[in-house]
Amino acid sequence: MRSRTLIFGVIGAFILMQVVPYGRRHINPPVVQEPQWDSAATRAMVKGACFDCHSNETTWPRYSWVAPSSWLVQNDVDGGRRHLNFSEWNREQRHAKDASEEVRSGDMPPVYYGWMHEPARLTAEERQQLAASFEKMFGPPPPKPAR
Repeated sequence: MRSRTLIFGVIGAFILMQVVPYGRRHINPPVVQEPQWDSAATRAMVKGACFDCHSNETTWPRYSWVAPSSWLVQNDVDGGRRHLNFSEWNREQRHAKDASEEVRSGDMPPVYYGWMHEPARLTAEERQQLAASFEKMFGPPPPKPAR
């Protein structure tokens, strides 16, 4: 009896999650302006590893329509576009200079993103190459504050 109640409770919770309106606003605003890429190879690497969250050219996977994964995807895209958007280079991109350090350190793209997006699984060599391209395009990262 307990397991049946638990199963129905989980199913009920899952169904209720689908009613929450957040996470299905899958819009891709127009691309206004991209940065001046240092090479086509850099753009291709950024497109595969970064564009889904850091551009207006997001490919919305099927799981992005089902809660709770839709909440996580929407949050990542909203945050990514807010911090650095390769499709709106006409507006200030305060975090552009941080991009090289984020890539070099392995913080971007996040490991969990690479689990389902093979182009985001960058090798150490690709990370160094992309970080060097970002530094060439956007300048070196700002110095870290002294502790």
